[in-house]
Amino acid sequence: MAGGAQQDNDEEITGINVTPLVDIVLVLLIIFMVTANFIVRETVEVDLPRAANGGETVQGLVNVVIDKEGKIFFDGTEVPEDELSRKVSEAVAKDKDTRAIISADQTLPYGRVMHLIDVVKGQGIAKFALNIQKDAAPAPAAAPASP
Repeated sequence: MAGGAQQDNDEEITGINVTPLVDIVLVLLIIFMVTANFIVRETVEVDLPRAANGGETVQGLVNVVIDKEGKIFFDGTEVPEDELSRKVSEAVAKDKDTRAIISADQTLPYGRVMHLIDVVKGQGIAKFALNIQKDAAPAPAAAPASP
């Protein structure tokens, strides 16, 4: 028997080694930081209505579309601009929290789209969303013309 190598197991532990705990926490932090980039999705933030139940929606929603010829459609039916104002005001009269989704062809002038937004907002719709289609890759910039 080796008399000097024997330890007494009845001694109290007076210190706690926190090094393994710190190592594990740092590894978890690094894993979280690396995977956080994969969790985040690219989105365009719009204020869309929410429904509490799967049945009837809580808030009204109207769709306003301008095609490339400049024709205006309200909920799928073609309407002149003055009738659009009347239909939007009727929708607001039914539900003051009515919201609009505005879709416009990308070839239309900016001023025409802004005029449509002005007409919709002028009838009392304060919240609206602009409908977009996400591209897979950004469009390349046009190269300057050579002299």
